Amino acid sequence: MALPRGALDGRFQDTDFNLSTMPEEDLEELKAAIEGGNLSEMVPKVQESLEQLKNMKLNIAITGESGCGKSSFINAMQGLDDENEDAAKVDVTETTMEPTPYPHPEHPNVTMWDLPGIGTPSFRPDSYLQQVNFACYDFFIIIASERFKSTHADLAQKIQRMGKKFYFVRCKVDADLQNEKRKKNFIEGRTLQKIRDNCVMRLQGAGVSSPQVFLVSRWDFDKYDSPRLQETLADELDSHKRYVFLLSLPSISGPILERKKEALQDQIWKHALMSCLISALPIPDLFIVHDTLLLRHCMENYCESFGLDDDSLVNLSKMVGKPMADLKAVIKSPLREEISNDFIVHLLGKAENHYMSSAVQILSFMPLVGTCVQIGVSFSVTYATLKHFLNDVAEDAQRVLTKAFEVEKKN
Repeated sequence: MALPRGALDGRFQDTDFNLSTMPEEDLEELKAAIEGGNLSEMVPKVQESLEQLKNMKLNIAITGESGCGKSSFINAMQGLDDENEDAAKVDVTETTMEPTPYPHPEHPNVTMWDLPGIGTPSFRPDSYLQQVNFACYDFFIIIASERFKSTHADLAQKIQRMGKKFYFVRCKVDADLQNEKRKKNFIEGRTLQKIRDNCVMRLQGAGVSSPQVFLVSRWDFDKYDSPRLQETLADELDSHKRYVFLLSLPSISGPILERKKEALQDQIWKHALMSCLISALPIPDLFIVHDTLLLRHCMENYCESFGLDDDSLVNLSKMVGKPMADLKAVIKSPLREEISNDFIVHLLGKAENHYMSSAVQILSFMPLVGTCVQIGVSFSVTYATLKHFLNDVAEDAQRVLTKAFEVEKKN
C-alpha cells in the first residue's frame, strides 16, 4: 500500500526524545517506577489524568445587547463560516430567545453559549443572570458593536459580585477603521488606541474598575486584539480547561499555534507510557508491538487541533478566499483523513531503528536491564514518534497560516 505524503520525509533526531518539557515531579516518579519495577502503579494515575482531559468541559457565555454580533463572534472563535451548518445563526435582528449552545465541531467539550440580548423586553438586566443560568458558565464575554453602555457595566459588576470572570469585546472595528481612513492624518494604531481608551473610559465612568477591553473584527479575526484575547482567556483558566480551550481555537495566530504545540507536547509522555505498557511484548530482537490505535488517535487529534483536516481547511479556505488546493499544497505531513496504520508502523520503524542504533540515548535516560530495557526502548520509540509527528504538524500549520494570509503579488 502506498504511504501518504510525508511518510518518507524527515529524520529522527536525538532531540525527538527529550523529556525537558515533562514536569520534574512526573519525570522523577517515572524514573523511580521503572527502576523499581512499579510501572503498573503509575497506570491508574496516567489513565485518570488523560480521562480528565478527555472529559473536561468548558462553557463560555457570550452576551451583549441585541444585534451586537454575538453569533458572528462565536463563529469566528470556532473558525466557522457564517453559512456553515454548525455555525451560530446570524441575523440583523435579535434571534436568540434563550441560551443556545454551540459545541465546537471538532472539540465538542468546548461549548459557546449565545445568550439572549441584554435589555430586551423579555430579559431585563436586574434578573438576566438568573434567567440565563449564570452558574453554568466558566466565564463571560460581553460584546458591544459601538459604545459600551451602563447596561454592559451593570452586568459586569453583577458577574464580578457572583465570583465569575468577564471580558469586554468591542467588535466591528474594521468598520471604524474604514470610516477613519477618509481622514488625511489617519494612523491605524492611533485610531485603535483611541477606540480602546474610549471604551475603557466609559466603562470606568460606569463603575467598572480596570476593565479589559479587546478590539476585534469578525472579518479580520487574525488581526487587532483577537490573538491577545485568546491568549488572555487561556492564561486565566486552570491547566485542564486551558488545554481543551487552546485546542479548540482556530489556527490563525502564530502564538496560538505555539501554545497548542506546547499543550499537546506536555501530554506525550503519558500516551507513550500507556502505549508501551499495553503493547510492548518481550520478543526476540527487541521488536516492539505498539498500540497503533492509540497512536492513531493521538495523531488525528494533533491534525484536528491544528486545523489539518478537510473540514477545517474548507472553513479556512472560505474565510480567507483562497482555493483549498493552495492551502493543501504547502502541507507535507498527512492530513487527518490520510493517517493509516501503514503510515504509523512506518514511523515507528524509523524511530526504532534510530534508537536501536543509539542505545546510549535510552540508557542516558535511566539505567535499565532485562525487561526494563525493552520497556525503555518502547517508551522512547513511542515518545519520539509522537513528538516527531507533532513537530511536523505544527510546522505545516504555520505554513498553512502563512499561505492563507499572504498578500498576493500583483502583476
